[in-house]
Amino acid sequence: MVGIASAGQKRPNSLKVTATAYNSVSKQTDSTPDVAAWGDRLKPGVKAIAISSDLLKQHGLTRGDKVRISGLDGRYVGEYVVLDKMHSRWRKKIDIYMGKDVHEAKRWGKRKVTIHW
Repeated sequence: MVGIASAGQKRPNSLKVTATAYNSVSKQTDSTPDVAAWGDRLKPGVKAIAISSDLLKQHGLTRGDKVRISGLDGRYVGEYVVLDKMHSRWRKKIDIYMGKDVHEAKRWGKRKVTIHW
């Protein structure tokens, strides 16, 4: 199935990506760890993701888009909102927001998942 991006370009509605986890702590971000790239405030419990710039530019995802992630289990199943973006060096990558629980993010690790939008 093919969706239409806001600019009128065709885009796939699913893509295999690498997923890691991140937290709102200054060691992982900057001096304002609760503020995402577009100015949204992140709070523990929010189902948010950060996406690599190629997902913005080449695949048409944007701030506020809702994304389902295949390959998750337990409390991570569900719909996520794109509220953050990653450094331009990353490709086909998402970061799942895990509040301030650094131990849980490390335990979760790195996985291959499929995103659907």
